[in-house]
Amino acid sequence: MLAGIVGENGAGKSTLLKALSGELRPDRGTVGRRGSLGYCPQTVVLDDAFTVRQHLDLFRAAFRLPDLRRAHEVLETLAFTEYLDERAGLLSGGSRQKLNLTLALMHDPDVLLLDEPYQGFDWETYLRFWELAGALRDAGRSVLVVSHLAYDAGRLDELWRLREGGLTRQDPRAGEVT
Repeated sequence: MLAGIVGENGAGKSTLLKALSGELRPDRGTVGRRGSLGYCPQTVVLDDAFTVRQHLDLFRAAFRLPDLRRAHEVLETLAFTEYLDERAGLLSGGSRQKLNLTLALMHDPDVLLLDEPYQGFDWETYLRFWELAGALRDAGRSVLVVSHLAYDAGRLDELWRLREGGLTRQDPRAGEVT
């Protein structure tokens, strides 16, 4: 499943993802999930002194992965392999976002929460992102993409609009969000 949530700036999209990821506790109700979770927050959380390779090694240890095979597959898809020894603090915004996305995907999660995942991407990387998202869906993963823009609606299986604290289902093929 490839789903999207759109809404105006300040509508609560990032807050919703933080609650779904477990980063924030909901004010009411509960959040339940099954399977492993990958979360790519809107604000890139990287150590500027670490290289890309050091970030991968740190997350490999945190996820208890035997190797970095999946991380290298994602890096290859995003055309980012030549930056392994570059410090995060020297990367462009789009390159930092590539690393952020790789870290969220490297343990091959069942559910992936992506908050404005392609901000800063150039056109080619943007297209690669959607190829990757489609491949994840085709592999049986659930991918939720949050954005304030609805122009990617046609790429989604489901589209939801967040407004005034409520979610309304939209037709992703209609080309218009009401």
